[in-house]
Amino acid sequence: MTRGKFIAFEGGEGMGKSTQARLLCDALEQRGIEAELTREPGGTPGAEAIRELLLHPPGEGWGAQAEALLFAAARADHVARLIRPAVEAGRWVVCDRFLDSSRAYQGSAGELGDEQVRTLHAIGSGGLLPDLTIVIGADGDEVSARLRARDGDTSDAIGGRDETYHRSVNEAFERFAEEEPERFARIDGTGSIEGVHARIMTALAGLLP
Repeated sequence: MTRGKFIAFEGGEGMGKSTQARLLCDALEQRGIEAELTREPGGTPGAEAIRELLLHPPGEGWGAQAEALLFAAARADHVARLIRPAVEAGRWVVCDRFLDSSRAYQGSAGELGDEQVRTLHAIGSGGLLPDLTIVIGADGDEVSARLRARDGDTSDAIGGRDETYHRSVNEAFERFAEEEPERFARIDGTGSIEGVHARIMTALAGLLP
């Protein structure tokens, strides 16, 4: 049986990752490719339970170490119960966030360090990496408008962190893509949804049957 592909979408808040992940799944299905849309944290019952703890934490919330451990635990369950079985069965998996979000948010902005995050990933998920990671970037003013439309005056525990934190996250994604160009596709997220989708499909051309 032909192995499926694993595609991850990455980027900071308001970049349009979720929308583009859905559009990619639709495009794959139209080509006769069975695709599964999932997200992180989440994707399995156990990981979704951890998602709730992360985005709506009890008490004073989590420190960087505890937060990274929770993300790694959710990812381990997600990989074992959904991602690996689907890919091995020949399906494509399209995931809204994966390892590089932990590297950017907890490792870089949270100052835990990249090595620590990668070690947790090696232990929990066997070091699994996507076949391609799509990093979407967009102009700051456009992103701010999207976030206001999406969240209004409310946000979760991570999305609601200050501008300095999110600037560090966005810089980390850019750095990852520059350091490993063979693993990442950098996509301009400005303009129409359809235009961004077209750029993504072009980036995926080499993986499509």
